[in-house]
Amino acid sequence: MSAILPIRIAGDPVLRTPAKKVKKIDGSIQRLIDDMITTMHGAHGVGLAAPQVGVSLRIVVIETPDDGLLELINPQIVKHSGERRLWEGCLSVPGYQAEINRSRQVTVKALNREGLEIRLKAVDTLLAQALEHEIDHTKGVLYIDYLNSPDELIPVRPSIDDHDAETPEAVLV
Repeated sequence: MSAILPIRIAGDPVLRTPAKKVKKIDGSIQRLIDDMITTMHGAHGVGLAAPQVGVSLRIVVIETPDDGLLELINPQIVKHSGERRLWEGCLSVPGYQAEINRSRQVTVKALNREGLEIRLKAVDTLLAQALEHEIDHTKGVLYIDYLNSPDELIPVRPSIDDHDAETPEAVLV
């Protein structure tokens, strides 16, 4: 049975440390992936990287309505192009969001949980944004690093109506 793991918050050194490459996909890696999925679902996130749960390994899970669940081991962006401005939030920077630049097109190679190499290409989608965001986590980078000033962070106000017109909707990845 999988568990919900504590999510590390900005300021925790594990979030700033480049993660290690997974050398062997064994039972402990499989359990970690399952726990990460359970944790991501419990936090209502779109994605989660292993450093966010205190494990300095290059593992990412992402789930979008259009693309389903992706489990990526040692993901690398092999190509990216274009630029678009998006609202973004992060489970490790709770209560805030900001508008940042992300690529329009992202191509990633990784291993799946069976150890088979996969390639993903995403263009102008939530998946493209989530891939960049989560792979940044494996490099010790947070989305707030793309801001010119902390003043660009906007507090997220809880609202009964999820479509509060005053607060832009950011993706929590």
